Amino acid sequence: MKILFLDQSGKLGGAELSLLDVASAFSPHCLVGVFQDGPFPQALASRHIPYQVLAQSSIAVSKESPWADGAKSLGQLAPLVATIARLGQDFDLIYTNTSKALILGALASRLCGKPLVHHLRDIVSPEHFSRANRTLLVTAANWCAAHVIANSVATQAAFIAAGGAAQTISVIYNGFAPAAYQTAPEARADLRAELGWHDKFIVGHFSRLAPWKGQHILLEALAQCPDPVVALLVGDALFGEDDYVKGLYRQVQRLGLTHRVKFMGFRSDIPPLMQACDLITHTSIAPEPFGRVIVEAMLCQRPIVAAAAGGAVELVTDGETGWLCPPNQAQTLGDLINHSYHHPEQTQAIAQAGYHHALTHFTLDQTHQALRQLLGEFSTKG
Repeated sequence: MKILFLDQSGKLGGAELSLLDVASAFSPHCLVGVFQDGPFPQALASRHIPYQVLAQSSIAVSKESPWADGAKSLGQLAPLVATIARLGQDFDLIYTNTSKALILGALASRLCGKPLVHHLRDIVSPEHFSRANRTLLVTAANWCAAHVIANSVATQAAFIAAGGAAQTISVIYNGFAPAAYQTAPEARADLRAELGWHDKFIVGHFSRLAPWKGQHILLEALAQCPDPVVALLVGDALFGEDDYVKGLYRQVQRLGLTHRVKFMGFRSDIPPLMQACDLITHTSIAPEPFGRVIVEAMLCQRPIVAAAAGGAVELVTDGETGWLCPPNQAQTLGDLINHSYHHPEQTQAIAQAGYHHALTHFTLDQTHQALRQLLGEFSTKG
């Protein structure tokens, strides 16, 4: 089976990290078409996954864009659609991994006559998409996609609620390679010493810095915790959220947390950094399609507090494999952090339960098997 994968971003977001794992199962009989150069193509190259950068500049249309912005970009998009259609002729299937990729891939699939499968990794809702883009995404999927894969039941439900065809969508959860999250025991002590926090209770937050990811909620919660509780923010602004990052630094100063918060920026050594923490928090204030960081924390045998919305509620059983916190509730989050700090035995038991839950339900082998079966069915239909 030969697959042409399409992704809009040259950056390494959650969708791109998931595609790295998916494409690795089909390499070398695949090609990943990327609409922008950057760290993502570099990561593909490091895994020896065939790729091609299909555009020299980013597409100037965002999830919040109105119809007019899309119309203005037609001159840029038409040659890209033609390029995708030419490439698609050599493959059995076109697989789109992001919303922009779906729109262009849908048009290209009609031109080259190859089936299209879209992997939906977004909650199609007003919190994430403009009305125009919700309509465009759902219409493209309904008219052109042989099948839509949702990364959670929450993602599937939002798609159907927005007008997506219920009979063409099914759920395949993201998968992870457990061995990638195991590090030497001494790495934890070394990193904590390097941070200067060997005797602190470290609360980790791993996400791009963006308003809807809710780092400001963690900072508010931290201000309610005793001095030994500190926070490690791993991630950086990816899509123009620099003003938000500046606001986080001002918030740290205003709350008197300068000595208790470290901004680590973008890091690739996520498992060791997670294992250096005592608790991981997920604080998205809008529903999360899946929540990679939640499963990653579990595989690192770290306890997790997750925002109780979207796909997160499918990953965590409250009080058993982690804790769930209402979104945008700093007071409740602070209470849960303090509870974890003061009850280390229960916290450790929850971390171990989460670890075994992730090993049972979210392995990469399970995801690859499900994808091979589904994609094989639709590639033969083409």
